[in-house]
Amino acid sequence: MLKKEMTKYSIFKAILGVWVLFSFILLEGQNYDPRSTTQKFASALQIIDFAYVDSVNEADLVEKAIIASLKELDPHSQYISKKDLQRANEPLEGNFDGIGISFQIHKDTILVISPVPGGPSEKLGIMAGDKIIKIDGDPAYGPQVDNNYVFKRLRGDKGTLVSVSVIRKGRKKPIEYTIKRDKIPIYSIDASFMANSEVGYIKLNRFSRTTMDEFRQAIGELKDAGMQSLILDLRGNSGGYLDVAIDLSDEFLGPGKLVLYTEGVSSPRRKYKSSFRGGFEEGKAVVLMDEGSASASEIVAGALQDWDRALIVGRRSFGKGLVQRPYYLPDSSVIRLTVARYYTPTGRCIQKPYDEGYENYYDDLIKRLEGGELTNAKNINFPDSLKYTTPNNRVVYGGGGIMPDVFVPWDSTQYTDFYIDLLSRGIFNDFIIDYVDQERNYLFGKYPSFEIFKNKYNVDNKFMNQFLIFAETKDISPKDNELKLSSRLIRFQLKALIARNLYDFESYFEVMTEIDDGFQKALEVLRQDSYFAELITQ
Repeated sequence: MLKKEMTKYSIFKAILGVWVLFSFILLEGQNYDPRSTTQKFASALQIIDFAYVDSVNEADLVEKAIIASLKELDPHSQYISKKDLQRANEPLEGNFDGIGISFQIHKDTILVISPVPGGPSEKLGIMAGDKIIKIDGDPAYGPQVDNNYVFKRLRGDKGTLVSVSVIRKGRKKPIEYTIKRDKIPIYSIDASFMANSEVGYIKLNRFSRTTMDEFRQAIGELKDAGMQSLILDLRGNSGGYLDVAIDLSDEFLGPGKLVLYTEGVSSPRRKYKSSFRGGFEEGKAVVLMDEGSASASEIVAGALQDWDRALIVGRRSFGKGLVQRPYYLPDSSVIRLTVARYYTPTGRCIQKPYDEGYENYYDDLIKRLEGGELTNAKNINFPDSLKYTTPNNRVVYGGGGIMPDVFVPWDSTQYTDFYIDLLSRGIFNDFIIDYVDQERNYLFGKYPSFEIFKNKYNVDNKFMNQFLIFAETKDISPKDNELKLSSRLIRFQLKALIARNLYDFESYFEVMTEIDDGFQKALEVLRQDSYFAELITQ
């Protein structure tokens, strides 16, 4: 009995130590004694431990208390248990076998934050905002759903299958996917190529530990190919490491320029400046952004925009201007606590408001769509208090993301239910995989290089009809004018997938840029000097 009580007492001391540490982190710099808070919590735990009707797991109680407390602070502070930490870092540090999604548990439901570019889920059309409600036919929601639950069911050996049911806003019925697990690509750069004889293009999907090595290699190869101007595509890039964002900004800026500064109640102002080692300090630059570009992407875009170094083309970015720092707890779990806001060189804070709660914060993108912002820049309104000026007296805006210099509306008309069904059911992949397997030798004989394929191959009506017949055998047929609206997109999707299966992953993006409005606008901007009339490289 005494041994049991001593064990409980040891657990209690460890728990109390964790909570004391957490309290001091949260209350650091405040003008009141945190002991009153920790003693109150300790007393509550003690009462529960010695008087509750059933046995309790004290460690579990503390963990849930920490999670609940962090949710009261801001949408980006989070607790990561020891068992989840390695997997949480994998997208930025290594690789794994799985279905390829970034997710969060929201209201006991698996919410897709973004599909990993090039992964199995992205290929099938799983989208940010999707909610997974079933895995292999079993309900995937409720109190039992945590990170470990998701990892156990969605990760697995390469080549194995898992079925998921997804709820998507605007769709009345769940979308069914059968996903073949694969090695998830962890490369930061999805594609790097010459858009024409003078313009280089780099698509960056995250800011990871390998980003700068990849970027410098890509820049070197593009320069060797004759690059004079660059399109840096940060669309859908949700961020990553702060120091990597600073290093990438440094590649474009001359020495001694402020990239950003950070500041918080308990974090004194800290300035980060560029060095002398920039790899692309001269030449026109365009940064592509959209509502999925966040955090580190916004740091780069904000620095280049504020120094009049690049034009931002696309749509308003996500609006995450908070800096997280990891604090390790005694059991090797981690609190990623928001410790500061970051500010662009002109002093802009681009963090969007979060005072109306977690759900409203993440529903902001839906509100942008419903309010018409994604299709018309005139539907975006900022007060004068959020206006800032660059060294060349250009007006830029703070609050709620980075505003583009050149707006590109989102064309939703081509994404019909028919097209979404083709993607979600894997019809594109199934058809192209079979086709390329059967015709690989013929295709390589006729198109020995990707350049020849890109310039000469077209999806003709005969091939299109074969695809539609195949889709019909899977009970998928267009309704009304869906085929007319989606025809061009379907044809290029087929061509791009053939290229990917024949050549490499990068070739997929190069084909799709032919119908990419943002990419085409960036080329137009680079061709016309009038767009850069106000920009003078500092």
